[in-house]
Amino acid sequence: MNYIDAHVHVWTSDTIHYPLAQGFKPSDMKPASFTPEELFKHTRPNGVSRINLIQMSYYHTDNNYMLDMIGVHKDVFVGTAIIDPEGKDPAREMSELAKRRVRAFRIYPKLSKAPIPRWLQPDGFDKMFRAAARNNQAISCLIDPDALPEIDRMCKKHPGAPVIIDHMARIGVTGTIRDEDVKALCALAKHKRILVKVGAFYALGKKKPPYTDLGPMIERIVGAFGPERCMWESDCPFQVGEGHTYKDSIELIRSRLTFLSDSDRDWLLRKTAERFFFTD
Repeated sequence: MNYIDAHVHVWTSDTIHYPLAQGFKPSDMKPASFTPEELFKHTRPNGVSRINLIQMSYYHTDNNYMLDMIGVHKDVFVGTAIIDPEGKDPAREMSELAKRRVRAFRIYPKLSKAPIPRWLQPDGFDKMFRAAARNNQAISCLIDPDALPEIDRMCKKHPGAPVIIDHMARIGVTGTIRDEDVKALCALAKHKRILVKVGAFYALGKKKPPYTDLGPMIERIVGAFGPERCMWESDCPFQVGEGHTYKDSIELIRSRLTFLSDSDRDWLLRKTAERFFFTD
């Protein structure tokens, strides 16, 4: 199987060695910890052997716990870090983190002081996109559909920068999958360096396993981008609990979406993420 999960968070209850960012307290961490060892109890029985870690918001731009876990599990993890776009030298920071197996950088509108229609206009984002193109590190976007126009603008401006859209742009998080939102996401397929993470099923549409109500949207997205630019993600540990399981998430791609061929499934569950995250 040798599957790859493109989106997982880890954190520890050890707030002495890994202090929480301003505004967070231990009671905010739910569960209280989600270490690699706790993660592996879900991934290994389901054939997942490699994982792209996403910096957890509890630590904001202090990426040390994620980086340390990558160092401990070199054959398993790569990472997506968070840095301050308006920091002293974000491009240099990106280059330095590349040496520690950081393949991408998460951005989201709250990192910007600009309103949603102009959220990527601060100069720091241009620096990040230029460095992303130079280093082949992705800009990984946690966004809602209203933030897509700015992604379109920046991809035109920086066509060499790899860009990843997390959680299918959270289309359906309100419970309703709007046709105009799916069209807006699919329209970005014209930018050949955009990849889409297909997952976080627990949070979209009806928000109930087996998640087959998401099938028509996934079919349109995979049809627009091609399976070679789509990758499965669990968003664990948030995928687990309250009636949701890790197996529920992977099985939607592995067996429940009949429009996917065996080759399509191989791309979504392994080859797309392998080609970007695990090819040195």
